[in-house]
Amino acid sequence: MPISDRMVILGSGGARIVVARQLRASGGIWFSLAGTRFIVDPGPGALVRMTGSRHRLDPVKLSGILLSHRHLDHSGDVNNMIEAMTMGGTEPRGALFAPSDALAGEDPVVLKYVRPFLERVVTLEESGSYRLGNVVFTCPVRHQHRGEVYGFRFQIDRSQKLEARVEKAEVGTGPDAVAEDDSERSSVVGHRSSLTVSYIADTRYFPELAEHYRADVVIMNVVRPIPSNLDHLCAPDAEELVKAMQPRLTVLTHFGMKMLQVKPWVVAREMSERTGCKVVAASDGMLVDLEPLKATIPSSQFLIPNQGAA
Repeated sequence: MPISDRMVILGSGGARIVVARQLRASGGIWFSLAGTRFIVDPGPGALVRMTGSRHRLDPVKLSGILLSHRHLDHSGDVNNMIEAMTMGGTEPRGALFAPSDALAGEDPVVLKYVRPFLERVVTLEESGSYRLGNVVFTCPVRHQHRGEVYGFRFQIDRSQKLEARVEKAEVGTGPDAVAEDDSERSSVVGHRSSLTVSYIADTRYFPELAEHYRADVVIMNVVRPIPSNLDHLCAPDAEELVKAMQPRLTVLTHFGMKMLQVKPWVVAREMSERTGCKVVAASDGMLVDLEPLKATIPSSQFLIPNQGAA
């Protein structure tokens, strides 16, 4: 059976003071989508949070690392993660996706000596589309933040995998294989499941964010509870986006000091009540099961015509 789609919050802290004092961890987010495992924004402590997780997260099983931008609360452990993913470079594998200023210029955050450990190093661009294993993702728009910053929108569609399982069932032999595969075939032919997940990294609010990142599940970096002159989302910004996007689930994360002071779980609960959408506040080590949030499409909308039909 395929591993269920899920994500684990390795760290829900953001901004300098929270990260420096580790009032909340800053490890980023582990994803397992369509059997592909990857980490987004491995900030300081990501490797320790991963290897110490009760969810048994093994860095060697990662297929890739995604950086939204070069700031250290998002990239501080990227070199450690590359070494861990590749067994210290003894097993070159995996991919790194990062903006150009994280890789080039006078002050790159990805060390040059670890880059040969990877199979691919991909430079992210605005409106770019990329594939990592079974996951297709885009960087819809450049964010309004210091430096070069992109968020991610992941698209998962199970139809191809399910059709492959159906084909396997059709050629299975032996009484046991036929019985097992027939039952599987009846279940998988009937439906296709799809899931979209968006990660809105650090940015100043602008209305186009809603259209760019519309998804079933939306993760937002929300540093402050009220507006400020910082180029970060605040809670009212997040609420406007929830109203416009109407996601099945919104996860608020990357909290600064002032957000922690007002209790982010209270902010999320009140936002849920006002918008009518489910909003939760991330906590360190929190696992989010994405399986119940998938859209299920009846088979009549995607059945392949009989090859023998006229």
